[in-house]
Amino acid sequence: MQQVRRASIEIGFIMFLFYANLLMGEFTRAARVRHTVLFALKDVITPENFAIGLVAACMGHVFFESLRRRL
Repeated sequence: MQQVRRASIEIGFIMFLFYANLLMGEFTRAARVRHTVLFALKDVITPENFAIGLVAACMGHVFFESLRRRL
């Protein structure tokens, strides 16, 4: 149970960083043409981005878990 909790927290944190990075870039691009934060959110929150973020987060979790066991 502890491992599932740790994995969920790590994956959630990586997803947060992924979406924060996407939103920051999209809002910067959207702000040049006077769009709002809501426009940037609609552009960022897509099933494709979620799938990419989830795969990257799982890969990150596996990587950090291997480092944790090795060190």
